[in-house]
Amino acid sequence: MLPCIELETQPNPSAAIIWLHGLGADGNDFVPIVPELDLTRCPGIRFVFPSAPSMPVIVNGGYVMPAWYDIIGRNLMDQEDATGIHRSAHAITKIIEREASRGIAYDNIVLAGFSQGCAMALQIGLRFPHKLAGIIALSGYLPLAMSLNTEKHSANQTTPIFMAHGMYDAVVIPERAEASYALLEKMGYAVSWNEYPMEHSVNREELMDISRFIKAVLIRP
Repeated sequence: MLPCIELETQPNPSAAIIWLHGLGADGNDFVPIVPELDLTRCPGIRFVFPSAPSMPVIVNGGYVMPAWYDIIGRNLMDQEDATGIHRSAHAITKIIEREASRGIAYDNIVLAGFSQGCAMALQIGLRFPHKLAGIIALSGYLPLAMSLNTEKHSANQTTPIFMAHGMYDAVVIPERAEASYALLEKMGYAVSWNEYPMEHSVNREELMDISRFIKAVLIRP
């Protein structure tokens, strides 16, 4: 099991948000955002922040750092590390299953991710065989897009997807993310696109929109 940091908003939570960090970060990266989210009226939530294993990353000169998969070139889509993506998907899926074994219904689990974590959230969520509550895809893109049509699972065809990106992002250029959004929309997914005047980061306006999304998918009538 991957090492994880956990925060619970209430004892005995009935929902979970599994939040995946970006390249070179670890599970601590998004812990500080929890107090900034407006979770009024939400059920108790267990936030789970896994840490990726460390590995050499080719695009960074082979420097060893936490990474969900290797990046071969700055284009991101050329020579994708399918083996690494599948390996991390398997490890993260174990975390989803652990939450289910702890009493969290699949449809009360949100997958969230930033940058590489965003790619992993989309990779796993669209192929997962049980309906999830939602997917939060921040400053990233859809990996292994060519295989999605044959690997996708109908369980999450209507799962809400919140995609967000910085207009000035130089790490994952907006055009790359926009192409992923367009493909998901074409495939009939319930995906929304949100842009913010920022670089490869998260800002206050985005956090407010994330709060609204979490409420929309976790607060039941």
